[in-house]
Amino acid sequence: MIEVLDIKNSSLAENPVIGQMTLNNHEQVLFCNDNETGLKAIVAIHNTVLGPSLGGTRMWTYKNEMEALTDALRLSRGMTYKSSVAGLNLGGGKAVIIGDSKTQKSEALMRRFGKFINSLAGKYITAEDVGISTKDMEYIKMETDFVTGLPENMGGSGDPSPVTAYGVYIAMKASAHEKWGNESLSGKKIVVQGIGHVGESLVHYLVKDGAKVFINDINETRLKAVAKETGAEVISAEMVYDMEMDIYAPCALGATVNTDTLNRLKCSIICGSANNQLADENVHGKMVIEKGILYAPDFVVNAGGIINVYYELEGYNRERALAHAEKIYQTTLNIFKVAKEQNIPTYMAANRLAEKRIADIGKVKLGF
Repeated sequence: MIEVLDIKNSSLAENPVIGQMTLNNHEQVLFCNDNETGLKAIVAIHNTVLGPSLGGTRMWTYKNEMEALTDALRLSRGMTYKSSVAGLNLGGGKAVIIGDSKTQKSEALMRRFGKFINSLAGKYITAEDVGISTKDMEYIKMETDFVTGLPENMGGSGDPSPVTAYGVYIAMKASAHEKWGNESLSGKKIVVQGIGHVGESLVHYLVKDGAKVFINDINETRLKAVAKETGAEVISAEMVYDMEMDIYAPCALGATVNTDTLNRLKCSIICGSANNQLADENVHGKMVIEKGILYAPDFVVNAGGIINVYYELEGYNRERALAHAEKIYQTTLNIFKVAKEQNIPTYMAANRLAEKRIADIGKVKLGF
């Protein structure tokens, strides 16, 4: 079953789904259901002015369909802004599969999902995200060409996490330069929350730079392994928001920067790879300023992943991807500069830069 909702159809104006879409001007939502495989998925396409929407597929045990929809809408909007600020010719999209990735995934389910992706005829290109592996991308590829993040032996770029982590590291150095006048992270106390593929790679960069790194994750086995390999110190979840630190790096799920945590955090910089770190942009974007914390907007910081898969579309070259990721440093500084000049929160400065590029290119395409 395929159901497509388009916000241009005014007769659907009272639909609560359309209401959510209209809030941030989403173009389209695709609801996918297949009883044979157990597939329940949502694809959200936010904006395609700059190019086809690209964003990963996430598999998660959402409480209900509305929670999954909200996540897809928020994440797809973030992908639009991320690609725009990074200077990529891509729009923003995101897919979520409702279910337990450890017990409910199968080849049949992923291939059926690939057929749904193919039905969008290139308006949405998918990639890896939470709960999805490169093997899953292989299954999706069997049913559609609109997929990135493929294994290297299939002509893809493999795991994008190292490039994502490099971008976070670069943004962190830019943030340090802005805050302290020196980009060196040597001796800085940095808490990395979430030691997935990105978090682990980030820890390696930070340790090599001489930082004092503290790590936390729900996976105790992984924590111990990374600590043993890098020398980072494991801390409890209770300590993450209460210990003295220079930089807080959220690298797990979003909304960890909220009223409760900001009343406890003792850091000078927030810079990490997690999406949607601010629980409420309007509220917590201002609170970080009041606390004297410099916030590096997440969709700027974690753009290395989308940059990496973008170059896969052109014929992958790791050196080109890393060179493009290097630009995150200057982009981060530019956002801090705009925020100062306009006396606005850094997330708003980043949003405005993204929106300006979309508007400018939109005019070019329309011949204005």
